[in-house]
Amino acid sequence: MTQGKRKVLAVIDDLMFTVKIADTAKRTGLGVDFVKAEQDVFAKLPENPLVIILDLNTNTVDPIQLIQRLKADERSRGISIVGYVSHVQGELKQRAHEAGCDMVMARSAFSQNLPVILKRHASAA
Repeated sequence: MTQGKRKVLAVIDDLMFTVKIADTAKRTGLGVDFVKAEQDVFAKLPENPLVIILDLNTNTVDPIQLIQRLKADERSRGISIVGYVSHVQGELKQRAHEAGCDMVMARSAFSQNLPVILKRHASAA
């Protein structure tokens, strides 16, 4: 990554989405740090990511607990969290919103709108 490049922090373990996010971020002029463990998320907070993308179906962290911890931490309270989930998991979507996730989308909508989401966060920086 280029020194000083604004970054997205992505907590995902799905290869298809890893490639899609990396490619879209590159076209938007952003770097991406991919992490799979909760401690790695908090280790990256001093880099002040523009947005945190969270796969709510990941098996590597408890996504609801992670959202709650991020929203309770002064360093990350103001960072937007965008989660995505299978469209049939309405209960998980609701729990993520209640935990403080700023935007929760179906996987297909997230995939379709990713360029707009990243451009919006890049321009707000």
